[in-house]
Amino acid sequence: MRLPTWLNQHVAALRALLVLTALLGLAYPLTLVAVGQLPGLSGRADGSLLTADGRVVGSALIGQSFTDMDGNPVPRYFQPRPSAAGHGYEPTATAASNLGPESVVDTLSAEPDGAAESLLTQVCSRSKAVGDLEDVDGRRPYCTPDGVGAVLAVFRSDGLTGPITRVVSVNQTAPATPFVGTYEGVPVELAQPGEDYLAQGGLIIPVRGDAPADPVVPADAVTASGSGLDPHISPEYARIQVTRVARERGADPAAVRRLVATHTTGRALGFMGAPGVNVLALNLALDRELPTR
Repeated sequence: MRLPTWLNQHVAALRALLVLTALLGLAYPLTLVAVGQLPGLSGRADGSLLTADGRVVGSALIGQSFTDMDGNPVPRYFQPRPSAAGHGYEPTATAASNLGPESVVDTLSAEPDGAAESLLTQVCSRSKAVGDLEDVDGRRPYCTPDGVGAVLAVFRSDGLTGPITRVVSVNQTAPATPFVGTYEGVPVELAQPGEDYLAQGGLIIPVRGDAPADPVVPADAVTASGSGLDPHISPEYARIQVTRVARERGADPAAVRRLVATHTTGRALGFMGAPGVNVLALNLALDRELPTR
């Protein structure tokens, strides 16, 4: 007995559903799970977990902060790069700051919730903090000595032309001192919270200053990665931390440098990306091989 055409079509569809379910819903996933358990792959398939004293302390794929309860860096550990993921390295809040090179003016407010730092000020403040922590030159172009963006709002009598009538350091408020006393003979004022100097007609001018063109503090020490989870820092950033870590642990700096070299990975496939140092793995090795005296 021949089945109706419409019923044949439904039976064929059901057969295809069952076959594809068996292949793609069972056989394929189970095959991948089995391959993931092969020697050399099982660690990565399970999340590249790192352990210390028999307990899992993190993943080699996700960075961690090494700070105290007040958010200050713990001196005996290497510090990671900044993170914009939640409160720092939160896998469920992975994100970037979405700030770009034109973000140079802070939002100043008397209320903390209404204030927001520009990308330039974030970079400047981080560079100053790293310089103070590592006892190196933390200066960067377009940054003030007190660690904010060196940006002026310049007002002219005729819009974009005419004599300068007023100059404001837009990222500095009282009791700070303007990073320059005068600009083309006009005294520089401090900014007032809540004022929008761009809307008032000010021409925004970043001032480079006398910082070296090649800052001592590398870029990855002052900028977050796109995911906010990057566990690596550059060998240059690790290098300027060696002296502090060795001092805090009472260790030979040469021994610390050897551990840094051991935990430095090269470029992917020899040409993609840049060398990096896995901070969590390095700090675990420090605790294991060079414990604090």
